[in-house]
Formats: sequence, C-alpha cells, structure tokens
Amino acid sequence: MVKMAENITASMVKELREKSGAAMMDCKKALVETAGDFEKAFEWLRQKGAATAGKKASRATSEGVVLGRTSSDGKKACLIELNCETDFVARNEEFVAFANKVADAAIANSADDPEALLKVTVDGKTIQELITEAIAKTGENIVIKRVKCFELKGNGIIGLYVHTLGGKMGALVELSASSEVKGDGQAFARELAMHIVSSKPEYLTKEQIPVEIVENEKRIESGKADLAGKKDEIRDKIVTGRVEKNLAERCLVLQPFVKDPGQTVDAVLKAKGKELGTDLVPSQFAIFILGAGEEDKSEEE
Repeated sequence: MVKMAENITASMVKELREKSGAAMMDCKKALVETAGDFEKAFEWLRQKGAATAGKKASRATSEGVVLGRTSSDGKKACLIELNCETDFVARNEEFVAFANKVADAAIANSADDPEALLKVTVDGKTIQELITEAIAKTGENIVIKRVKCFELKGNGIIGLYVHTLGGKMGALVELSASSEVKGDGQAFARELAMHIVSSKPEYLTKEQIPVEIVENEKRIESGKADLAGKKDEIRDKIVTGRVEKNLAERCLVLQPFVKDPGQTVDAVLKAKGKELGTDLVPSQFAIFILGAGEEDKSEEE
C-alpha cells in the first residue's frame, strides 16, 4: 500500500535530496510512490533522471573543463575534456569535482577514448551511470568529448600542461629518448607542453604534412597579386620561401620555442637532450582546446 503523503516527513525528503541532488518536490513524490522506502525512492529518482538525461543527450555542449593527470612515476599521463552546456555549470564546484573523478578514473585505467572511459567503474558505478546522475542534478547534458592517455613503453619523458585560466586548454607531449634519461626532464617536458598550448602546432615534423596541403599552399601563394608580372624563377623562389615559412609555423620542431624565441624547438630539444645524457625526439602530442575539434597528432615509431 502506498504511504500517504502526510506520513512523509520533511527530514526524509531532505535526506533524499542530499543524496540524490534532485528537487524537493521530486524527492517527496519518489517517497510517496515507494511507500517511504528510501532506497527504492532513490532508485525511482535515478530512473527519472535517466529518462531526463535521454531527452537532453542531443543538446549542444560547448562549455566545460580540460583536466590532466600524471602518474606518480611520471610514466603515464592523461588529458580529458568534459563538456556541459553552460559556463555556469562548468564553474560549479560539484561539476568540477565530478570532472576530477573522471580524470582520476582515466589515468587509473589508461583510458584512451571516451567509450572505454564510460565503462570504467568507480565506487560501484560506471562513469556512464555517474554521468546520468550528474545530468539529472545539473539539468544539462554532460559529455566526455575527448580523452587521451600516453604511457611510456621505453626510455623517455611525458609532459603535461593545463592552462590554469579556467582549465580551457591543455596539452600532452611524449618525448622518446635513445637511452635512460640522466636527470629530471619533467620540468622541461611540461614547458614543451606549455609551448604546444601557446603555439598550437598541427604536426610534429614537416614530413608529416600531407602533399595535398603543401600543393594547396603553393597554389595560394602563386596566385597572390604581389607576384604578378615577376619572372618565373623569382616568383618560384618567393613562393617556396613563403610556403616553407608557413609550414614551419605548423610543425612543432620548427616553431620558435616560446621560452626562447631565438631557438627552434628542435634546437632546444638537442640542447636539453645533451644535458640529460640522451637524444630526445617528440613522438606524439595532443592538444585539447575547450569546444574545438580533436587536434592530437602522433608519429608512428
């Protein structure tokens, strides 16, 4: 027999609200529907939340946070982007705490894609179930947009940097080493990740740039008005120089290093490698910019 509404006390409703985060009226209704059984009422709210989450799953998510984690031994690091609909929710303490829980789960399980991360279990519930509950609490769609995990298989260093201004941008970079790194390269690797956030390279090296992109750049430069009327050999020389400069700006190793613009990243890597007793070569990187498309690049070993 359903328990009468008058028998549902304010303290019962308050306790259920604190556990579920649902509205007071919904908590009272859940208790009435389940004859005052607290656990069944909580399940009833979860079911209602799941239905609500389903309706909101198509909403656009362009706000949120970018977070990163590094393992205690420095051999593994991850980067995640957790999206919601509004900046108001993104700055909410509960949302940030939830995002941190997701980041912890990502590195603990070496999750390298959203689908794998959604299946990870934390405190007896999958991340997918926790997201469903979070959607019910916030009233907004919440999505794990991207996750990337780097793990060293041999000698090397992994750098992680997340921009502190609201956690809107972050980067990971893996440096392969020809031998054991003799010293602490973590600080440098972090500086390189910071450089990636600042300079936003698209490729590791010039060799990675697709031929069609190079040819398109040549066509664009060749058609510019300031080259009209110039002799072919002069025009070709100018076009080549401009294309080389443009492509260099897109490649990590050819960019001027942010902390020392007088040197390229490649030159800084060589100097730092000598200091650490090894050769350092960037093998892959990932950059997450909140709300942007995926921009991680890697080089096959």
